[in-house]
Amino acid sequence: MAEIIQRDGTWTFDGETVRIVPGGKAHPVRLALGELAVPVEALAGISFEQERKGGRLRLRLRGGACPVLRAADGRLKDGSDPYLLAVEKDRTGVAEYFVDEVRNALLIEQVPEGPVDRFLLPGPALPVSGGGGDGTASFDGETVRLTWNWKAEEAKTAGGPVSFPLSRIAGVRWLPSIGMENGSLRFEPVEGPVPAPPKYDTYSLDLWGLSKKEYTAVLVAAAVLARLPQARTAAVEAPAGPLALTKAPAPASAPAADDHDVLLRRLRELGELHRAGVLTDEEFSTAKQAILSRM
Repeated sequence: MAEIIQRDGTWTFDGETVRIVPGGKAHPVRLALGELAVPVEALAGISFEQERKGGRLRLRLRGGACPVLRAADGRLKDGSDPYLLAVEKDRTGVAEYFVDEVRNALLIEQVPEGPVDRFLLPGPALPVSGGGGDGTASFDGETVRLTWNWKAEEAKTAGGPVSFPLSRIAGVRWLPSIGMENGSLRFEPVEGPVPAPPKYDTYSLDLWGLSKKEYTAVLVAAAVLARLPQARTAAVEAPAGPLALTKAPAPASAPAADDHDVLLRRLRELGELHRAGVLTDEEFSTAKQAILSRM
């Protein structure tokens, strides 16, 4: 058995399964996922990326094997990627041995690198919750519930929390905040997409990217995808129609640096969130400096 233990987490391989346990200070997405058991047939490859002070051990999964990766659609930051392990300098030899063991198993089992036509991992454990921005999303396997906080628009809070069964969901899309653009977690009802922006859409969370915990919204999207009948049997490339929501469009470009009205509004929002205790001193300082640099 191959094993590598790091502050970032622990990986073990018994010839059939790679078991991944996140470190105690790992990204909230990885902590919420907990221990993962990745079968060899779900792997497309493995690599060790050498760096000056150690490196990174990275698993590459076959397309469509993992609901979380499909929901993220390539938008997970390295810190939140459950299939990446930061390796310290004195453990690079162990990491290289781990890579050799997994690669040998892939050769012996003759596992193809191509995509699969169904999920090979179960997705996040239920019940699952996540989000931030103007609310929280939760899913128990049958019902999605969106609960608003004090930062949500009146169009959402006026009607109270929203619940809808899985049978009413045609698709789901997660998009993280990028630059000055808000992100979102959007559910499309079977009746068709809601034309309103996420901040006014009662089927959506509006995500601001002011906290790492907002990334946990992708776990709710993944859990729903894993249980949508059309997603379980869909081809890896998302088809046209409602399920194509899992493929998010490219984000709009960030506002110009001299758009002071937008920047000042974001500064005021940051101050309110900091005073309310939503942002830590460090998160507030980092976000504030990013906005000031654009002014």
